[in-house]
Amino acid sequence: MREALYYEARPENKVKCLLCPQECLLAPGKAGVCRIRENRDGRLYTRNYGRASACALDPIEKKPLYHFYPGSTILSLGTFGCNFGCRFCQNWSIAQAEPSTIELRPEQAVQAALEAAEPYYCIGLAFTYSEPLVWYEYVQETAEQGQRAGFKNVLVTNGFIQEQPLKELLPLIDALNIDVKAFTNEFYRHWCRGSLKPVLRTVELAVVQCHVELTTLLIPGLNDSAEEIKDLVTWVAGLSPDIPLHFSRYFPNYQLNLPATPVSTMERAYEIAREQLNYVYLGNLPGNQRSNTACPQCSQLLVKRNGYQTRVVGLSGQACANCGELIPIVR
Repeated sequence: MREALYYEARPENKVKCLLCPQECLLAPGKAGVCRIRENRDGRLYTRNYGRASACALDPIEKKPLYHFYPGSTILSLGTFGCNFGCRFCQNWSIAQAEPSTIELRPEQAVQAALEAAEPYYCIGLAFTYSEPLVWYEYVQETAEQGQRAGFKNVLVTNGFIQEQPLKELLPLIDALNIDVKAFTNEFYRHWCRGSLKPVLRTVELAVVQCHVELTTLLIPGLNDSAEEIKDLVTWVAGLSPDIPLHFSRYFPNYQLNLPATPVSTMERAYEIAREQLNYVYLGNLPGNQRSNTACPQCSQLLVKRNGYQTRVVGLSGQACANCGELIPIVR
């Protein structure tokens, strides 16, 4: 238990949490939407500081990050809780439940990454699996220690955070994969118990300072129309046509039991996105060729991926070895 950052006291020992746009107003003994931040006698505490529900050495491509040290690994840490309530949650067993945890202090996490650095090409720490922004205090302290040790810090997040805490965290973060779940506020309200605008703001602030990739899980009949995909893509292209966009295939999970996304829908989304974006990928679709990276100018194969097996085959530094086009890949 650790006193939380970003809250204000209110009359009758209530507190208002200011970490995320839910802005939960909590009476004593009550927890917020995230189930993590709790009012204890008029002070806000976080229940998950130093509690890890998962710790694993993952390929960086699993985050997914395809343009950030391809072929490397990263020590991935997760806790429990989330400030959304997505009915299709793919990690509901830790995000929407309370799994068993181990104690993992920031210095222990950094030491584990140090031990994996040389033998496994571990580049740093990823805060992932559940929603890391509700683990804010731990993420901040661990990222500070990781940065001092020379590591890279990665966030895999829904992006639902207030502007001030985000601005304080971003200088510690090197790369983010931000989940843009749909491009309508109605979807966010009905299916996620959230809203779209703060997520878009997070992306817009993050791309100025960090390497950013985006993921959208395509759910049949809910967020996969050609019009909505085009709106999403046009917004991304307005930030930069070089931002990698990952479309992930939906499979039934948690409280939503729709058929899996048709492959034809995935391919259509890819074609729409490629009209404006240089780097588009399809995930949760084993065996497809849309996980490779090709040069947008000459189509030279640059990075070949088979599942999480990755080979850099056509890059000279950060340029296409065939035509010299500069490729936005951090290596």
